Amino acid sequence: MKQRYIIVTGANTGMGLATTIELAKRGYYLIMACRNLSKGEEAKRIAIQESGSSLIECLRCDLSSLSSIEQFALDVTERYPYLNGLINNAGVVTIKKEKTSEGFEMMLGVNHLGHYYLTRLLLPHLEKADEARIINVSSGAYKTGNLDLNDPFFENRSFNVAKGYAQSKLANLLFTKQLVKEVNGTNVCVFSLHPGAVSTSLGVNRETGFGQFIHRLLKPFFLTPAQGAETAIFLATEGTIRADNGSFFYKKKQKTLNHKQITDERASALWQWSEKQVHVENNS
Repeated sequence: MKQRYIIVTGANTGMGLATTIELAKRGYYLIMACRNLSKGEEAKRIAIQESGSSLIECLRCDLSSLSSIEQFALDVTERYPYLNGLINNAGVVTIKKEKTSEGFEMMLGVNHLGHYYLTRLLLPHLEKADEARIINVSSGAYKTGNLDLNDPFFENRSFNVAKGYAQSKLANLLFTKQLVKEVNGTNVCVFSLHPGAVSTSLGVNRETGFGQFIHRLLKPFFLTPAQGAETAIFLATEGTIRADNGSFFYKKKQKTLNHKQITDERASALWQWSEKQVHVENNS
């Protein structure tokens, strides 16, 4: 049987690490895409220990930097003959408005644009596999999202963490909707999911640790990362779901999306806007 290669972004903690461990147990070759390489290497050690598999690699990928994404994609295409899966799992929550290296608002920049660019760069390698799947981790927060392509980075409207995060999670779903059309006729399937309310470090400031107390307080009420990872693992491995290409899943069940902005027109508009932001036509 041919080796199956899967990338998991944000693989050094939470659901990303849980997903890595479980897929490694099932014989997949895991490529852990991590912003912080030292933390990634420590997570790799844990993943190898808990999975019993040595088929795990860690490569640096900072989704807030287009040049880092480009280097990661180059590293992947040079090291591996093809890709069977890309799980766009990484996500950030910022209490205050922050910007990426290119000046994008951080949550839309990482949660959507970073994954959009990574996916576009890796599509040719995914198409080399006999079968490949792209899995976009969204959130039930999409329901309150308002995607404003006239002011996506909150330059002229008020910003708060709920607005920014919900917009980015709505963007994940619109990206998925258009991506299905873009890969039509290829071997690639695309899915999106809501993992549930999961206890991860999401929302805890990377530098200051702000938010840790609230996180500890609420932790007993959340799913564990392993529980939250179950749907992504299901979508990566279940052989019968190809017919559900483009669908949204929660608790391993197909669900209907309910948002007035989830339309073909809005999905196409976001795709075109995203293409201009990352200048993907010059890099593909």
